[in-house]
Amino acid sequence: MSRAEQPSRRTVLAVAVAAAVAGGAGPANATGNTAVAEPDETTARPVDHHAWTTYSDWRSGTANGARAVAGHRPGVVIGAPAGATEYTDPHTGITAPWEYATWTSPVHALSVPSTEVIASWNAHTPAGTWIQVELQGTYSDGTATPWYVMGRWAAGDGDIKRTSVDDQTDGKSTIWTDTFAIDDPSTGLRLASYRLRLTLYRKPGAKNTPTVWRLGAMGSDVPDRFTVPASAPGLARELIVPRYSQEIHKGQYPEYDNGGEAWCSPTSSQMIIEYWGGRLTKEQLAWVDPSYADPQVCHAARYTYDYQYAGCGNWPFNAAYAATFKDLQGVVTRLGSLTDLETLIAAGIPAITSQSFLKEELTGAGYGTSGHLMTVIGFTAEGDVIANDPASPSDEAVRRVYKRREWENIWLRTKRYNASGKVVSGTGGVCYLYFPARPTPRQRKALAAVGVR
Repeated sequence: MSRAEQPSRRTVLAVAVAAAVAGGAGPANATGNTAVAEPDETTARPVDHHAWTTYSDWRSGTANGARAVAGHRPGVVIGAPAGATEYTDPHTGITAPWEYATWTSPVHALSVPSTEVIASWNAHTPAGTWIQVELQGTYSDGTATPWYVMGRWAAGDGDIKRTSVDDQTDGKSTIWTDTFAIDDPSTGLRLASYRLRLTLYRKPGAKNTPTVWRLGAMGSDVPDRFTVPASAPGLARELIVPRYSQEIHKGQYPEYDNGGEAWCSPTSSQMIIEYWGGRLTKEQLAWVDPSYADPQVCHAARYTYDYQYAGCGNWPFNAAYAATFKDLQGVVTRLGSLTDLETLIAAGIPAITSQSFLKEELTGAGYGTSGHLMTVIGFTAEGDVIANDPASPSDEAVRRVYKRREWENIWLRTKRYNASGKVVSGTGGVCYLYFPARPTPRQRKALAAVGVR
């Protein structure tokens, strides 16, 4: 069974698309009408995005060997380690000793009792350090979940292999790679609240420490739907975002998700990272075969790779990778409409969206996919979506224009029919948002309008 067919409500992870064709108009200058109606913040959203980011936030948690630090980018670090332990890496078989400290968030009561929760984090993990993120929640029936591991992560791959953890369930909920999901939402059971626990690790006796700047989660209860209401166009603007094709990397570094044909997520991530000015040095790229074009895409694939999932499409791992670049933040959330995307584009914030569709459901794509990431960079005067689609035969062909009505449906629906006529899931508006550590007032207002602070 392919990863995209595993029995999860969130089956749409970044997998290889069937084929790609050239298409899309040439680049347009980014101007036009930039006025857009902002989403009404009083309208109930089926999404609750919450994060701990400030010095007071970090002080509000329960620390065991960890301490809050202030400054340009407040966070939490190892102070005096709480203890020592051993970790056997399941992907290398190596057992090594580690000092550790923990930080546990206050309980967050979900404004939307949720069927799914996805955690995300931004951290610095110098060599010899790594982190673990866990979630523990309370159901709407008053019972508690176990502590679920949402990810074991390091920016590099020299100390541990970053990994999700399979086979976590209590009979009411299950962890599907990076997503907590209620097993049977039709029962009415929901997650009512949660807390997150960080464990910070370093080599015994070392002085360096991981630093976590942002920790949060997105809870949601998006209703099952095959179609969504049509939205009215409200913006004509295009952001100038670098264009990278995953397809030109086909066959390169197959140890990372079978090579470039499956690299839609890291390729999209690299486009947006570079839009914000993130650059890799020659030293960082020295490991890449010098004959390969766009070596930074190979780098992104390697450093988003989830060794358990055996792919580069772990959503929080992509957001965490983006945040390894200076003064960038990354989150995973859900948006509710193309109006939300217009609000972000108007403030200069592109988005990476996850969608699945049959070939005939997206005019001009030339392929069908059980899960694919693209970057939304703007809207035409007619309201159609301008996307950098990495499933293109060349960098020049990456810019595409897709019909608004088709796009919003394939992205926002939660149910669809696959090529065999079987009902499978859609992502319900999942996206990655990367933005500055210190957003401008306009950017901050746009992010708040879509539920991200």
